[in-house]
Amino acid sequence: MRQSSAPFLFAGAMLAAAGYGATFLLASYYRARGGGDIETGLTLGAAMVGTFTGVPLVGWLSGRFDAVRMCVIACCAVAAGFLLLASSTSSGFALSLVSGFFIGLGWGMFYIAAPMALSERVTDIDRAFWFTRFGAFQMAGIGGGPVLLNLAVYQAGLSIEAAFVLVGLACLTASALLWIFGTLAPGAPRIKTLRPWLRDIVVIAKGGSIRPIVMVALGACVFSGVLTFQSTLVQGTSANAATFFAVYAITVVAARLLLARALARLPQAALATGLLAAMVLGVVAMFGVAFHPAFQILAAILTGIGYGLVYSVIQTWAVNDTPRELRHAALTWFVLSYFVGVFGFPVIGGWVLAHLGKSSFLAILLVAGVAELLIAVSIGFAHKRIAPDASRTSMP
Repeated sequence: MRQSSAPFLFAGAMLAAAGYGATFLLASYYRARGGGDIETGLTLGAAMVGTFTGVPLVGWLSGRFDAVRMCVIACCAVAAGFLLLASSTSSGFALSLVSGFFIGLGWGMFYIAAPMALSERVTDIDRAFWFTRFGAFQMAGIGGGPVLLNLAVYQAGLSIEAAFVLVGLACLTASALLWIFGTLAPGAPRIKTLRPWLRDIVVIAKGGSIRPIVMVALGACVFSGVLTFQSTLVQGTSANAATFFAVYAITVVAARLLLARALARLPQAALATGLLAAMVLGVVAMFGVAFHPAFQILAAILTGIGYGLVYSVIQTWAVNDTPRELRHAALTWFVLSYFVGVFGFPVIGGWVLAHLGKSSFLAILLVAGVAELLIAVSIGFAHKRIAPDASRTSMP
């Protein structure tokens, strides 16, 4: 991949990711309209339906169309969703569900098409490094977007609706940048047939990539739970949701940019285990926010180091541990699994928060995090049984 084209990809990814990051303001959006966490969860449930429409489309059409061009369409869909939210009236919850569908459709398409486009333009040896760099800019948008929007809304006095208009414009700008990237860095020759992926899960389930596919769903539950409902989790305390977003984003971006090469050289199973242990401790730290706001900062740092860095590790496992002819299918299933957690869990999480409280909610996140950690440990043992240095070959 040409170095000169990378800035357009990274800038476009950051702005597109800010669109997803803006969904963390949905709880505030509905509270301002007399709603609550249940409405937030239902909107994200509609987004999950959108992702389950968008991700398969990309999986099937990725052979015919350059994934970058599908990223452009995806950003336009996210923009449409937020512009619809901005225009929705307090009584128009049905329109909000449509908005959620468009946001999920666009983000789902982008989330699989962007790494697919990048993967096609780099070698196996460089894939982990480029995935990590790409992920840094993506996380900058996911974490930095809510920070800037919180400042605009709560410090500058901008309405949430006006903030969503800005998000829509940012996503349209992202589509233009990604179009330029696709022009500067042409992808592989296209084919005329559709790419099957659905039935390939039978083969994938028998191989090593099924474990990272399960892991990403569990980690996404933790990620979406902590960030989507952060404003609810800190209600009644002296902590501020914007602080978590800012610390989380800074931690992830700095760690990925500074440690990309070093992380790629470490034994990956051991690295993933350590990172997931940090994520679990981050959830534990959230229990202490009611006692002191410093626990929120600790939780943001631990979650940023843990989830923020482990994602690219298990994403690389999902691709590299799969035969080349099935990699697009593995990546499709990987992203679908991610969205089960990131958009599906808030439907349950919103109900748990409303009816059972914060402690029960955090306990569920803790169980999900520990389960993912145990799978990583099992992968480490499996690698040791296969070959003494197998963990080093899982990720270049």
